[in-house]
Amino acid sequence: MSERAVKRLGKIRASMKATNTQLVALGPGAHMQWVLGFHTHADERPCLLLIGEEREAFLMPALNAEDTRQRCSITCHEWADDEGPIKALLAALDDVGAGNARNIVLDETMRADFAMLLIDHLPGANRSFTENTVGALRMRKDELEYASLKENASIADQAMLAGIAAIKPDMSELEVAAIIERKFKDQSTAMKFAIVGAGPNGALPHHHTGSSILEMGNGIVIDIGGQKGEYSSDITRFAVLGEPSEEMVKVHGIVNEAVNSAMEITRPGIKAREVDQAARGVIAKAGYGEYFVHRTGHGLGIEVHEPPYITASSETILETGMVFSIEPGIYLPGKFGVRLEEIVILREDGPEILSSLSRDIIRV
Repeated sequence: MSERAVKRLGKIRASMKATNTQLVALGPGAHMQWVLGFHTHADERPCLLLIGEEREAFLMPALNAEDTRQRCSITCHEWADDEGPIKALLAALDDVGAGNARNIVLDETMRADFAMLLIDHLPGANRSFTENTVGALRMRKDELEYASLKENASIADQAMLAGIAAIKPDMSELEVAAIIERKFKDQSTAMKFAIVGAGPNGALPHHHTGSSILEMGNGIVIDIGGQKGEYSSDITRFAVLGEPSEEMVKVHGIVNEAVNSAMEITRPGIKAREVDQAARGVIAKAGYGEYFVHRTGHGLGIEVHEPPYITASSETILETGMVFSIEPGIYLPGKFGVRLEEIVILREDGPEILSSLSRDIIRV
């Protein structure tokens, strides 16, 4: 088993002890990836990493066992399609000392049938999700994770600049996205997404980049992310083909002020909702409150969207090492939208922005 996995399993067990948890069960996905550096093949066959107070083991479909053994030394309790997983599950629970677990933590992202299989065989256990165990640990990035996130942010900066530099009238949104994807590939990075919203499409926060043609005077929201290694990037900027209108300049200025207001208040020890309130307050005061239609931010790491979530109702206390977006926006239906997004890591003295790109209006 890797040194990283040993260390992270140790942290999980410390959190289990603090929360009186006897079992953490993870399915193939981001939580398992964080612990082990890989996750097992995900399909309809029940597969679980079971972490007990002293030992860990896999419930493992037989056809995936050898591949998993080549990756780590954790015991696999195998099951085949002709016999089903129950016998192997009971053996795995016994192996990790959790056959009579009182308090169990379930991976909230695992398949419901995986979760129900486990619950059916631990009927008296109290169940919770990973908020106080794996999820809490994932929110605080270490310096190796920071280095990967910083590298990915720099790569995204270059992809953003490449896309913007190529913009010209009569291009489609998809053509701009293709140039961005090519730049990601040139940097050995997989593009995760590219939202290019021209003109009225920019007023749709999660617009599906399509065949719309860019025209002079269009405001263009560009929101992109890529993945190199395990971690990802996410950045949004606002460009104008030609000269921006007075309304575009005004709205962009308000959104940028909202970003700055959120940055100023972001410190360890405050609640996530206070960051949202700082950004939302600026936009509401300017008279555009009804046009800010989403949360102010989300965590970033192995997943593009993960805790902490910077929402109006979040009671999460921000801590050093947390990485999240600050991305207020104003969306004017039928006209244009403006969103400006920074990814920050929270340091003792405040947020460090990972990108080096200006948030000024980009004129192309």
